[in-house]
Amino acid sequence: MQTSATPFQSQQRHSPGLAGLLGAFLQSPWSLVLAVILAFFLGSNTLPLTDVDEGAFSEATREMLARGNLVSPTLNEQPRHDKPILIYWAQAASVSLLGTSEFAFRLPSLLASLLWLWALYRFCLRHGDRRHAQLSSLIMVLSAQVGLIAKAAIADALLNLFIALALLWIYDFYCLARQAASPERIRRLLLAIYAALGLGFLTKGPVAVFLPLLVSGLFFVSAGAWRDWLRAAVDRRGWLLFLAIVLPWHVLVYLDQGDAFFRGFYLQHNLNRYASTFEGHGGNPFYYLAILPLILLPFSGWLPAIAGVLWRKLKSSGSRFSLERYLLIWFGVVFIFFSFSRTQLPHYLLYGCTPLFILLGRHRSSDGRRWLAMAPVILMAVFLVALPLVLDIAAGLSSRPLEQMVIGELAQAFDDWSSGVFIAWLAALLGLAFWRALPVWQALLLAGLLQAAVFSSLVLPRLLAVTQEPVRHAAWLARQYGGEVVAWRLNQPSFSVYRDAVTTARLPGAGELALTRTDRLDELARALAPLPFSEVYRRGHVALVRVGEVGQP
Repeated sequence: MQTSATPFQSQQRHSPGLAGLLGAFLQSPWSLVLAVILAFFLGSNTLPLTDVDEGAFSEATREMLARGNLVSPTLNEQPRHDKPILIYWAQAASVSLLGTSEFAFRLPSLLASLLWLWALYRFCLRHGDRRHAQLSSLIMVLSAQVGLIAKAAIADALLNLFIALALLWIYDFYCLARQAASPERIRRLLLAIYAALGLGFLTKGPVAVFLPLLVSGLFFVSAGAWRDWLRAAVDRRGWLLFLAIVLPWHVLVYLDQGDAFFRGFYLQHNLNRYASTFEGHGGNPFYYLAILPLILLPFSGWLPAIAGVLWRKLKSSGSRFSLERYLLIWFGVVFIFFSFSRTQLPHYLLYGCTPLFILLGRHRSSDGRRWLAMAPVILMAVFLVALPLVLDIAAGLSSRPLEQMVIGELAQAFDDWSSGVFIAWLAALLGLAFWRALPVWQALLLAGLLQAAVFSSLVLPRLLAVTQEPVRHAAWLARQYGGEVVAWRLNQPSFSVYRDAVTTARLPGAGELALTRTDRLDELARALAPLPFSEVYRRGHVALVRVGEVGQP
């Protein structure tokens, strides 16, 4: 029997030439493979570790292996209570297998991001179709913040994986409960949810449990299914599995440190972090409204483009049972919760972006809002084209010599052939915006592929060449020296990773090397007097000096 073609198939069958080929490519698995290579893997083995976060996690893992203590991480031989143990165990396994390298420290984040992608793809297949799964997966991979987190040697890719697994499976549980599925199938799913909660807790603590419980509770109550939620929330087998995952390490760290970790992590880095500003990252209720477009780039304009579709969907008679309602509650809880936190970092909002990737893939924007959808990524390209001029102006406005120097070096780094690449990127984006034969969603995906290529091969390498490459070079020189090396008024944990040794923070003595900032050399000379020192290495903001004996020239 002959079947009629779907609108999508008809569109593909009659698409002219190049537009049809691009549409077919974006629907193929090869586009997803290319996106993962460009956004996740490109540069992951060559870019220097960033300070402070990547350097701190990597150095804590290196020290843990060097000390043979797999229970209590340290940083510069001082207890590190920032995070629970799972990310350190994952990095330690990777480094033990592959050796010490940037790629080995980043591999757990890469693998977690791939599993996160797999979870999203499978969820979209269960509640949509292959086209929805493909489109949402591409949006996730090509969103700017996801690409950065995926190749960062920190805990957040791992945490996003477990939060996403828990909340995606919770919606599956809701659907099975409404369908009166077999009790055995529901029990297996509940155990998987509790396992994800436990692993998330072992990655970053209470937030991995608090957010799924709050999101699911609000949704189930709003859908009139609070009894199902309550039965799941007090499931005895689930909590026993959760405790079996979480409790053993907590007992071991208590036996090793007493209550130091519990005071340092649960009180200082959870309650106090939410109530107080940490590391200057605080606390404006409009912060995430401003940062969301950068996190979702190049898809930032897609959200307002589909806002009308989502609103009509929510107003429909069955909206309280809809997937859209659940996804918007998920995003809304994360957005509101962290908007009122006193400590705010861009990647916190990423915990609530998985539902946005699904919504964007589920509701393609209309061609009538083409320029609204394309505007944010075009504006980013314009900014990068003008970046050398912007940096020159910023250097002139700064009153600090070190800032002027670093900004000037960044201006030079982006003022050669890179400007031509940015102009070509801008021209390509404008071409995609004007190309009416190409649907908006396809134009945005192609813009995402171009963005990933430009960011991974040009923007990040040039930025880190100025800010982090001097630290890596100084560490290699210090390692060749082989003597005592200290850090003076400069916190660069990656220096210890590359040197493969702890770097004590103190005033150096005769015969020692010291890592410090170039604008503090005069201050160091006064602090060392009458001991002289000579510069061994100086680049950018970093100086490596050797302290001599009294009377040496």
